Amino acid sequence: MPENSKISARNLNFYYGRFKALREINLEVPAQQVTALIGPSGCGKSTFLRCLNRMNDLIPGARLEGEILLDGKDIHRPGLDVVELRRRVGMVFQKPNPFPKTVFENVAYGLRVSGVRDNAAISAQVEKSLRRAALFDEVRDRLHDSALGLSGGQQQRLCIARALAVEPEVLLMDEPASALDPIATQKIEELIHELRSAYTIIIVTHSMQQAARVSDRTAFFYMGELVEVDATETIFTRPSQKQTEDYITGRFG
Repeated sequence: MPENSKISARNLNFYYGRFKALREINLEVPAQQVTALIGPSGCGKSTFLRCLNRMNDLIPGARLEGEILLDGKDIHRPGLDVVELRRRVGMVFQKPNPFPKTVFENVAYGLRVSGVRDNAAISAQVEKSLRRAALFDEVRDRLHDSALGLSGGQQQRLCIARALAVEPEVLLMDEPASALDPIATQKIEELIHELRSAYTIIIVTHSMQQAARVSDRTAFFYMGELVEVDATETIFTRPSQKQTEDYITGRFG
């Protein structure tokens, strides 16, 4: 178990109405590493990801048992500011979802919502975030054009820049490259590699090759349960559970 845990899930059960989507999940997510969540469709990995910034709160009938700790503090404790939680734990979705605004205003949005009024500070942070997302050089002459005119890969990096602008500590990525072509996917993977030293990243991916390329640790989910978690190299070369081995070798999934 990593000692430098950023996020800890303890005895986590999650329900959609009567359906139990997650069962007794215990997982430590180390700081400033990339943790990949793998498993067949419907196994609970995206549900687990959305628990980490309380996105599932928005679903009627959803409920959670157990604990999720961020820096040792329960994210469901009374009085917790959920907006602040989602600033600290940013999210990038499967399909690029830029706002119908300019490139600049997409990245500035979170800053304005959080009360930043200094235009010079906003401009500096927008540029910094676009650079971090390896996008600035491609859009420097298009900052005031609609973000909807960008390519799919550029839109996804814009969404990453938008998440980074509010200085999160954790970045959740739900299959961030599944809608992209191979070249755009490679850029997203290179970006994850560059960001890992500054952020704790948790990525859901349907691609085992991608998990092997980008992550330090890999967690294998199956039927709502966490079967196994270990260093990525160990999971892919010497898994301790037969279910994990069967999934990785393509016997099911």
